[in-house]
Amino acid sequence: MDNNNLGVFTARNTIIVNVLLCIFKILAGIIGKSSAMLADGVHTLSDVLATVIVIIGLKVSSKDADHDHPYGHEKYEPIFAKIISVILILTGFFIGYEGAKALIKKDMHTPGQIALIAAFVSIIIKEGMYWYTIKIAKKLKSISMEADAWHHRSDAFSSIGTFAGILGARMGIKALDPIAGIVVSIFIIKVGIDFWLKSSKELVDYSADDEVIDKIREITLSINGVHEINDLKTRIFGNKLYVDIEISVDGDLSVKKGHDIAQRVHDNIEMEIKDIKHCMVHVDPYKGE
Repeated sequence: MDNNNLGVFTARNTIIVNVLLCIFKILAGIIGKSSAMLADGVHTLSDVLATVIVIIGLKVSSKDADHDHPYGHEKYEPIFAKIISVILILTGFFIGYEGAKALIKKDMHTPGQIALIAAFVSIIIKEGMYWYTIKIAKKLKSISMEADAWHHRSDAFSSIGTFAGILGARMGIKALDPIAGIVVSIFIIKVGIDFWLKSSKELVDYSADDEVIDKIREITLSINGVHEINDLKTRIFGNKLYVDIEISVDGDLSVKKGHDIAQRVHDNIEMEIKDIKHCMVHVDPYKGE
């Protein structure tokens, strides 16, 4: 199974689980009269929407280069990651609003036991979905799938808060049910903002980290015939990396020999560093000291 199909397969599996879990949680919230569980169920519904967006993003970003997109479609993925981050932020605000409204109106009930059971089941399932999704996301280097994984974990944390709130409310402190929803909403909003900022870096030609840049320098200077590196630029392009490097070679070499050195630099960099989409090597005559 190739990377794109693996990502889509993973996303479809999580959609099926989320739909079933969402129905269970919303019914538990209604039957158990728990505003925290209802909010938690809505959060799970937002997971379904986010995962659908991930599938679309994976399909679009994996398309080959064409006439209108000669550099490929990888940058579409951080765009879809931004959409997921907005869903997270809006979900957080919705959960917080519902909790605050319940407190202000003093519309608080003692939740039923089914709501407590639903919260516990949700914690286990959503944390398992996080680890399942994040493992594939790391393998594919997919920021949108990573955002989706954190969406699952935010739901697990949401369910932890929901469990604590429902348990406290059942023990007599009814206000804990909506308060739990508000606390969880703050965490969800923070995760959404973090992924908005992370995806923004991939859209503004952010450079590779220092470790990768040092590795490129090391590889280049190890090539026989390269005197020095005059310039080195890198830019992240979705989950890929572009490299532009200027090297100095003996000015008396023939064009062919200079080209051969540049080709070795190009081939070694692309062979030894993963996820480089393209490496452009420019040759300058060495001017000495």
